[in-house]
Amino acid sequence: MRNEEIARRFQRLALIMEIRGDDRYRVRSYRNAAEVIETWPVPLADVARAEGAKSLQAIPSVGKAISGKIVELCERGTFEAYEKLTSETPETVLDLLDVSGVGIKTAAVLHRQFKISSLDDLKKFVAGGGLDMVDGVGEKTAERIEASLRRL
Repeated sequence: MRNEEIARRFQRLALIMEIRGDDRYRVRSYRNAAEVIETWPVPLADVARAEGAKSLQAIPSVGKAISGKIVELCERGTFEAYEKLTSETPETVLDLLDVSGVGIKTAAVLHRQFKISSLDDLKKFVAGGGLDMVDGVGEKTAERIEASLRRL
């Protein structure tokens, strides 16, 4: 597994956690780790295989918990915390961010208040006039969201 793939998994984890409203410090720690991992000059999979989780902790922003997740990710292709999180909040919630006019805050409101977790859910919600109920979504943003959904 390449460093970019490991970093992407941690970025996705952080986004899902942020949409869910999880602890912002944990979200930031995963984001910081992802940034460092993505550009780290040595393949972390090789380090994890040869030296284990303890050696990964020498990398900035990678502590005990994250190093354990990296080892598990390299061995299994996933890690338990990610599986647990995505069983509670499907990864499809990240598809909301592909819609023009939907940023992280709007995606969080749509998911938390209206239980929208996919583009299909959002399409139904918009078709039913649901955007009128979303705080922070004005007329122009609603039009941009509707147009973007038609294109997707």
